Amino acid sequence: MAVLKAEKVWGALRGLETFSQLVYEDDYGSFLINESEITDYPRFAHRGILLDTSRHFLPLKSILTNLDAMAFNKFNVLHWHIVDDHSFPYQSTTFPELSGKGSYFYNHVYTPTDVRLVIEYARLRGIRVIPEFDTPGHTQSWGKGQKDLLTPCYNGEHRSGSYGPVNPILNTTYHFMTDLFQEISQVFPDTYVHLGGDEVDFSCWKSNPDVTEFMKQQGFGTDYAKLESYYIEKILGIVSSVNKGYIVWQEVFDKGVKIKSDTIVEVWIGNLYTTELSNVTRAGFTTILAAPWYLDYISYGQDWKKYYNVQPLNFSGSEKQKKLVIGGEACLWGEFVDATNLTPRLWPRASAVGERLWSSENVTNIGDAYNRLVKHRCRMVRRGIAAEPLYVGYCDHEIREL
Repeated sequence: MAVLKAEKVWGALRGLETFSQLVYEDDYGSFLINESEITDYPRFAHRGILLDTSRHFLPLKSILTNLDAMAFNKFNVLHWHIVDDHSFPYQSTTFPELSGKGSYFYNHVYTPTDVRLVIEYARLRGIRVIPEFDTPGHTQSWGKGQKDLLTPCYNGEHRSGSYGPVNPILNTTYHFMTDLFQEISQVFPDTYVHLGGDEVDFSCWKSNPDVTEFMKQQGFGTDYAKLESYYIEKILGIVSSVNKGYIVWQEVFDKGVKIKSDTIVEVWIGNLYTTELSNVTRAGFTTILAAPWYLDYISYGQDWKKYYNVQPLNFSGSEKQKKLVIGGEACLWGEFVDATNLTPRLWPRASAVGERLWSSENVTNIGDAYNRLVKHRCRMVRRGIAAEPLYVGYCDHEIREL
């Protein structure tokens, strides 16, 4: 007889996953479990995977398969980077032309039914779905389906024919954003929306005479970071008005935007991320760490080890500051990733991140981790997850299936 006790249903789900991982097959084909007593809990509350469905469209089956893999590895947040410059696959009921003209193809969209399926499939596995709608940059696809949303760029006195970030000087921009985020707040039930705010190129704003005049009127001078702050503060107000909290990339904090005390700041820039963690938490903001876990960067060898060896709280700060780090995310950006290589590129490399975010800080033995990870990779393969091998060797079930 087995007994499982948990304070909440989500703890019971994780406990069942642990129980399933204790089962092993003996040489005679019998499935056994050793008598055990386990007390377990996660070190960090936020254990996320970022999937990018804009740079390459990911079929629904790929997303669902990786939600299964996330549950096998005790991740509990899908950070759905659903739209970007390259395509707008989210099918809005309020603004259908966004995906109608902004998606790669008419069927490269996530319909309202698709989105509900992803959210419910994730919920049943104890996984939250946090969508990201990144502005004012990363919005080229938005402009295809929404007239006058993007800033016209100029070459001298004449329009160049290209467009830059969202146009922050028009009232129509904020009317549109209010309606869109009202819809998003109803479609995605999670408490938070990720608002991006990273990598804003000012060159187009600088070229536009109307923007230049607006800067003068507002007293911004030539500091376009103030214009960006002006825009983001308005967006934050819109999102607050629909009763959502928000997550932003670190540049929003770095540029001094006035953000509410309950804002979550995601640290992603690899250089000096420990200094950034110190600065963000010193200012009193809750923080998510992503910088050392960009899994789209690949290299020869067992790169999972560097992900495993990250210590999220290894930065200068008080105990109070370190409690503000609620977890981290393994990010798989889609420049070179589609459904053909998503799963093997993500797993089991993300499993190393999962253990770091779940297990106690004193669980650091790389040899022990390798042995566990090899077995877990084989377990995932047996469950239908095409996880790549860590190194030379074989899975026991492969021999039995010959």
